[in-house]
Amino acid sequence: MNAFNLLKISQAGREAFAIAICLLLFVVPALADTSSETSAAILKNEESEKSAIPPKRFESGVIIPIRGEINDVMFESLERRIEDARKKNAKLIVFELDTPGGAVHSALSICDLIKSLTDIKTVAWVHTEAYSAGSMISLACDEIVMSTASTIGDCGVILGGPTGASEVPEGLRAKAESPVIEEFRDSANRRDYDLLLCESMVVKERVVYWIENIETGERKFVNEENKIKLVGGDVSENSFAKPEDDKKEYEWKLVTSYTDIVTGKDIRITQPVVPATELLTMRQSKAAAFGFCKAICSSPTDLKTRYNVAEALTVLSSNWSERFTSWLTSMPVRIFLLALLLLGAYVEFHTPGVGLAGLVSLICLAIFVGAPYMTGLANVWEIVIVFIGFGLIAVEVFVIPGFGVAGISGMLCVVVGLLATFIPEEPGRTLPIYWPQFEPGLRGLKVGVTTLGSALGASIIGMVMISRLLPRIPWLQGAMPLNPTAEDISIVDPYDGYAQLGDVGMVESTLRPAGKVRFGNMLVDVVTQGMYVDPGTEVEVCDRQGNRVVVRPIQDT
Repeated sequence: MNAFNLLKISQAGREAFAIAICLLLFVVPALADTSSETSAAILKNEESEKSAIPPKRFESGVIIPIRGEINDVMFESLERRIEDARKKNAKLIVFELDTPGGAVHSALSICDLIKSLTDIKTVAWVHTEAYSAGSMISLACDEIVMSTASTIGDCGVILGGPTGASEVPEGLRAKAESPVIEEFRDSANRRDYDLLLCESMVVKERVVYWIENIETGERKFVNEENKIKLVGGDVSENSFAKPEDDKKEYEWKLVTSYTDIVTGKDIRITQPVVPATELLTMRQSKAAAFGFCKAICSSPTDLKTRYNVAEALTVLSSNWSERFTSWLTSMPVRIFLLALLLLGAYVEFHTPGVGLAGLVSLICLAIFVGAPYMTGLANVWEIVIVFIGFGLIAVEVFVIPGFGVAGISGMLCVVVGLLATFIPEEPGRTLPIYWPQFEPGLRGLKVGVTTLGSALGASIIGMVMISRLLPRIPWLQGAMPLNPTAEDISIVDPYDGYAQLGDVGMVESTLRPAGKVRFGNMLVDVVTQGMYVDPGTEVEVCDRQGNRVVVRPIQDT
């Protein structure tokens, strides 16, 4: 390289250095004079650009749907499918949520299972709703994304009773809410969600305000007390302006709007964002503004793009046995099973011996109480109470004459036990049978009453039809034959009308006390009332039962 080239390089370097100095002298001061809102906007743009940077590349990933009610079957299904994902060497698991909630203990177990996946990135894809236990599971994942029309939140505990929904008593509230609140707090600390917002999904009294720093544009959520300290004014709803007599200068103000993540439009909000009369429930845009939803993904393709997955996401659905078990606990199936159980018992009681109808009835009973036991709705005590009830009914029918205490007690045990199989476990309960206090249990009781009532009505209609139609179907007459007529049950007269009551005959052989007497042309075996009668004596029939003919001498009458 010659001196001329070195000179050109040095000149170019000096020119670049001069341009840089000019930029520092003129551009930077100009930027420094801009408003704090512009600075905040630039900061937000930089953050959005960072979030737009493709994340770490995943070679493969799976989608695990969580749809319908959360129960023990769902937990066991997730265990199996997560193990399948491990076998596929998947480092990304997307849980597709569309659930109204379910059993608390099952949801807590699922949250523990998800949080134990430290070597796998977990994503909750709310598509289309994650209420109650669904929101708890969503927050347990590393990240939440939502579809363009989806909802998350509302995980409160409600007391139910004959008069409707009401507040949870203070004595029971701590036991009911503590496990759920602790789970939300743990998720907030792990996933960097706002703790106050997380608690407001569970506890109604958590009033939350959204405030913004006037200088820096920082936004955060505060309770009523901190809102007064940082913003001033009273705590009335929509109190955006400070009172005229408040001359203090505040560094914070109430947030009045946020940007819709879907449309990009500004959405005006009311303060507090979570009032004392509500539990936090969010659509997708509000969830994004509050820091829960990280992106909008409406399809597996959007998920593949966002998480930079090399291959198409594999869907790991529940298997046939899991779907079949859940299907068996649905209301229409349980109505059918109970109606068939009652019809089978009815036919069995009208036929001699133990036949096909009794076997069908027993199978229906086993499925009716066994399926809820597998899903976690029923426990062993409820099943035992059902069988004790049927045992008492059997004792009443086959051992004790009439219908009394044993039969009534048995029927009550059966009804109570069957209804209990519809009610999930509730916190703070020690007795095997209890009146439900919370919304899931009350809803289960309502479903149980509806199921039992519908099945009883259907079985009564079926019994009427069976009693009238079944005996007339030739190939089913053996299952339930027609009621016999008087002619069918009458005993065949072995003497063809002879030796009827009051008839007179002649003794053919000595009656000691049995012997033979001739009535007309018929020789009949008879018996006396204990005396001996000589041949040739006239006797009269004084009693006749089937082929047993009792006679006495005429002279003794």
